[in-house]
Amino acid sequence: MNMKQSEAEESALKAEESFIQCLENNISTSSSPISPLIYTQKNSNYTTILNSRIHNLRFIKTTTPKPLLIVTPTHASHIQGVIQWAKQQGLEMRIRSGGHDYEGLSYVSNVPFLVLDMFNLRSIDVDIDKEFVWVQAGATLGEMCYEIAKKSKTHGSPIGICPSVGVGGNFSGGGYGTMMRKYGLSIDNIVDAELIDANSRLLNRETMGEDLFWAIRGGGGASFGVILSYKIKLVRVLQVVTVFQVSRTIEESNLDIVLQWQEICSSVDNDLFLRLSMDVIGTTKGEKKVKGTFIAMFLGGSKRLMSLMSDQFPELGLKKSDCHEMSWIESVLFWAKYPIGTTPVEVLLERKPTTLWHQTRKSDYVKEPIPREGFEFILKKMIELGTPSLVFTPYGGRMSEIAENETPFPHRKGTLYKIQYKTNWDEEGREKEIYFIDLTRKLYSFMTSYVSKSPRQAFFNYRDLDLGINKHDGISSYLEGMNYGIKYFKDNVDKLVKIKTMVDPNNFFKNEQSIPVLPT
Repeated sequence: MNMKQSEAEESALKAEESFIQCLENNISTSSSPISPLIYTQKNSNYTTILNSRIHNLRFIKTTTPKPLLIVTPTHASHIQGVIQWAKQQGLEMRIRSGGHDYEGLSYVSNVPFLVLDMFNLRSIDVDIDKEFVWVQAGATLGEMCYEIAKKSKTHGSPIGICPSVGVGGNFSGGGYGTMMRKYGLSIDNIVDAELIDANSRLLNRETMGEDLFWAIRGGGGASFGVILSYKIKLVRVLQVVTVFQVSRTIEESNLDIVLQWQEICSSVDNDLFLRLSMDVIGTTKGEKKVKGTFIAMFLGGSKRLMSLMSDQFPELGLKKSDCHEMSWIESVLFWAKYPIGTTPVEVLLERKPTTLWHQTRKSDYVKEPIPREGFEFILKKMIELGTPSLVFTPYGGRMSEIAENETPFPHRKGTLYKIQYKTNWDEEGREKEIYFIDLTRKLYSFMTSYVSKSPRQAFFNYRDLDLGINKHDGISSYLEGMNYGIKYFKDNVDKLVKIKTMVDPNNFFKNEQSIPVLPT
């Protein structure tokens, strides 16, 4: 090592020590020191902490922009201090509670930034007598389900399908799951919340006011503050629910099965959630076919389910042997793709998926039934492209009974189902990434005629930067924000912008698709 290298490293070390000391002085309390919870790029655990909650391999590479530091608070005072310090330094902050984050907006940015990683704040307090649970933002959905099931066999929560997703992002963006047709979304069952605002105030529903409480139930918490915890109503579940998963080859000759699913999926009994996914598969003859997988959650026993399916969806040809009765918590494992009857519920405490992929996602909403010729066209294009898969999530039921403006989430009455464009790949390299993203964009483009229009709507929790990027540069930032905002929130975006301008006028809480402030 030469003299210049030695001097440079010594200078960097002193700067880092000074930096941590500054945070220590500004943030720590006598009982809650902050320095052990700060990870700079020089820290040996920095990469481990950064990558441990990245579920998309697209963002685990050396070229991905990295935060200057990661702070992992254990106390609300840490968050309050970090906000004050970041504002003083003019440093942007990204908030991460863990989960998919398909565009990496909670831990990637092209500007100097820090990550506030909430994983230490994951307490869960279940009150069965009063039928609610207080859950901190850094907990996962799996941890929450596990704690509920420990206390009761007849209570559950209408939360998301993937156990490894963090509560903070899932709840603040909507939170749909297998009981949505019966009980609505997670946000439809939230009754209180704790949030730390841009002035470092710790607020609850009463002190934040109904406007801000409205905004953080579907409008994305990271635009308005740091969500510390949510209070959510528990719902009643039977001790026995029933699931099934059956697959059929989908061709032009048997499209009746898809057309019938489309006809009944949003109008069938609210106890039934029947999802359809369509994937391109290869045959032994080297041909490509489309496989349709029908996967169901029924809030009741198999006998009633069989009667319902025989009456409403005989085209599927469901058999009694296809049905599996189980408890609600076991159904959570089933939807997470664990083998039936072989997995202990403790696996829900695992905070990372068993398999990681490079991923890209897009979304659409369908308001009018897609005609037969439309599905014929879709099958043809899917086989041509080979990817992505299409996942059709049914709406209706309770979702149609809630007004579009009751929460920021507007996709309610009149929505038949949501489409997710799902592409996973395991090949490394930028060329492969461009290739698979391009295929996904092509299928999305082919679907234009069959989905919602004016605007073409999208699901906020499936972030999609193709819809626009907020560069935070004044009037153009506001216009771009309204462009993607109306696709996620429809007319509710106007109210979200007004609330954002009121509670965070200097736009401290922002990311590449945050709610913009009104231009001055």
